[in-house]
Amino acid sequence: MKNKLGNSAKVKFASGCDAKCEDASGFDEAVKLAQNSDFTILTVGEDIDMSAEASSRTDIGLPGKQLELVKRIHQTGKPYAVVLMNGRPLTINWLAENSPAILETWFAGTEAGNAIADTLFGDANPSGKLPITFPRSVGQIPIYYNALPTGRPFEAENKYTSKYLDSPNTPLYPFGYGLSYTTFKVSNLQLSQSKISKTGELKVSVDVENTGKRAGAEVVQVYVRDFVASLSRPVKELKAFQRVSLKAGEKRKIELVLKAKDLGFYNTANQYVVEAGEFGLTVGTSSNDDGLKDTFTIVK
Repeated sequence: MKNKLGNSAKVKFASGCDAKCEDASGFDEAVKLAQNSDFTILTVGEDIDMSAEASSRTDIGLPGKQLELVKRIHQTGKPYAVVLMNGRPLTINWLAENSPAILETWFAGTEAGNAIADTLFGDANPSGKLPITFPRSVGQIPIYYNALPTGRPFEAENKYTSKYLDSPNTPLYPFGYGLSYTTFKVSNLQLSQSKISKTGELKVSVDVENTGKRAGAEVVQVYVRDFVASLSRPVKELKAFQRVSLKAGEKRKIELVLKAKDLGFYNTANQYVVEAGEFGLTVGTSSNDDGLKDTFTIVK
């Protein structure tokens, strides 16, 4: 932060607590500093030793009393942003609902400070996407976007389907999710053909428009589902993606290619097979974005 601001502002620091955060004696100093500051950058999460081999946890919320510290900073009414450092998905529902901003950094390297400053001050526009799923609670685990179908898929109006009494079925943050300082619209899905051979390929095109006020990049994702196969297949699988950088107001058509050979699987004889049949296709900006849909067929 000092590298970024130079002499234009004062940068002050209070530890609050360590990563385990069992001792809250430093909270008052941190809260007082936040009250007397124009903006607070609040770093929370795990120590690197908390997320590795022989480091299992039954509670994957913020460790110790970290959330208590976040709430006290929040109660000051002063603006702040949360920097989240962690090696696994965490249950951060309160942060998601109340914090003005969350920057996921994982366990970053030696230039992390400069990269974080560039992002928080808006000199770099984030465009990363989650490679994992964040659950709402530990009770949802295992939760992942490419699960196998259940015999009773979720239906909101039907009690006797796969769902929770006390939580939505959806994750807090899905695989492939990530925000930007601008906004994007993906539209006009077109397939080059409706049928392909087992050795053929399908071209998928969409229009991507930067609908915000600054330049940025979006990652367009293509998910495929094999409706009927000799083995149960996932409800969706990521099969193609493309990052596209656009100026504010710019619109561009992009094309992604699906090869039939990439839509196969290993059967019970450990043979890789591409089976004929109908496939569903969705294009969006995360695994939960089903806004654009179509179908195609692999023929014998």
